[in-house]
Amino acid sequence: MLILRTLQWGPRHGHGIGQAIRAQSDDLLRVETGSLYPALHRLVRRGWLKAEWGISEANQRAKYYRLTAAGKAQLARESDWWSQLVHTIGLIMNPEPNKE
Repeated sequence: MLILRTLQWGPRHGHGIGQAIRAQSDDLLRVETGSLYPALHRLVRRGWLKAEWGISEANQRAKYYRLTAAGKAQLARESDWWSQLVHTIGLIMNPEPNKE
């Protein structure tokens, strides 16, 4: 979900995706290379991302990933699920008085 969300704002290369997740989480979440690239490959196989070669800001050849229409739909589903999960956990962590 975090990868899809990061790409909602436009194409990025793998390293840029990891940096964006780290920056947007105030350095709390770090996606290791050994986890990021296999996840990107799975998302491409599922049709949620499209990958194309390009040139990075450092003038290096890099694979850029972008969301497909199917990826946008999946992001919407996962965002809905996440909202439900956060709500449900909130109910358990902060029960209303007299509901126990």
